[in-house]
Amino acid sequence: MTIVRRGIAQLRRQDWMAVFIELVVVILGVFLGVQAANWNEDREQDRKSAVFTERLKTDLRAEAWNIEMQIGYHEQVQANARRAADALSGRDPLPDEALLVAAFRATQYNDNVRQRATYDELTSTGDLGLIRDYALRKLAMNVYTTQVFDWFTDEGRTSPYRAAFRRRVPYGVQTALETTCGDRVVPSGNYAGIATKLDYPCRVDMPPAEIAAAATALRRDPEILPLLNQRIVDLGTNIGNLTFYDADSLRRNLRALVPEKP
Repeated sequence: MTIVRRGIAQLRRQDWMAVFIELVVVILGVFLGVQAANWNEDREQDRKSAVFTERLKTDLRAEAWNIEMQIGYHEQVQANARRAADALSGRDPLPDEALLVAAFRATQYNDNVRQRATYDELTSTGDLGLIRDYALRKLAMNVYTTQVFDWFTDEGRTSPYRAAFRRRVPYGVQTALETTCGDRVVPSGNYAGIATKLDYPCRVDMPPAEIAAAATALRRDPEILPLLNQRIVDLGTNIGNLTFYDADSLRRNLRALVPEKP
């Protein structure tokens, strides 16, 4: 006999104690059922929170390396731009090959692949609240909404100096420079490798006459030195934005997530 049928029978007999007991059993059963459902939901939310928090930390550790890569790499670009400018101005002359290498490396820029899949998933589903650590959530929002990373890419890609160098130097020489003196691949997380991603000893595999002709073309072009000066200053501005000002605290907070500090 079901609880309802028993209750009806008890009401007909006016067995109020039995009715009360049955009612308590029903209410208690509903309450325990709701509590169990809530507990299961809370446990699932806790599990998802832990998973997404760890995923976000992993992505932000990659971003910590990205920011150090951007700074270290573009400091090397700027150092080469200074070498080339000093050589062209006569302040510190360089042999033809060294001038070409420095002038070529001054054209380079680096566009790191951002590690933002977890953040994008959380924001697209409205689940950013799963990251219960407010400081971590705020850091992620700052990292993934700042445009400071894009400034390097935008400035490097549209640099007037880069365009002038590419117009002036024969493509065969540029290909040789890219092949033997271009960017090295440095895996994400390899902090030691940043220092020699671009600035390392190299030799240009070209006949000396072609190297000399390309270097002479640079020395004779009145546009090159002023554009190098602009490149040096623009790089300094972007490096400063990542090492000082608003991005400085962002950089420190990212470093705090890295077990072994760079």
